Amino acid sequence: MTDTFASLVDTFKNVGVTKAYGTPVNVGGQEIVPVALVSFGFGGGSEPGDGASGGGGGGMVMPVGVYTTANGRTVFRPNTLALLACLVPLVAVAGTAVRRAIAAARK
Repeated sequence: MTDTFASLVDTFKNVGVTKAYGTPVNVGGQEIVPVALVSFGFGGGSEPGDGASGGGGGGMVMPVGVYTTANGRTVFRPNTLALLACLVPLVAVAGTAVRRAIAAARK
């Protein structure tokens, strides 16, 4: 189990800023830096009595936009599709909350 944990630590030690901000790319004479939301998690456990152990993990990467230069200034240009994908659950939950609040106020 300790070898597995050490292997996971080695695998994920470079995840963070280096994965959230990609390497600069030159597109059409403009340098852009891709930006992503990076999330991961893992866990494991064992049963002391019978020696059984297990674990698992997962992750996700969502491109949220790019940094680029415009008129000598660095600006962030969001990925509209990713923004909409993030907003859909938020709007659905807010709509449900408002609907329930109105129904409760009518009683």
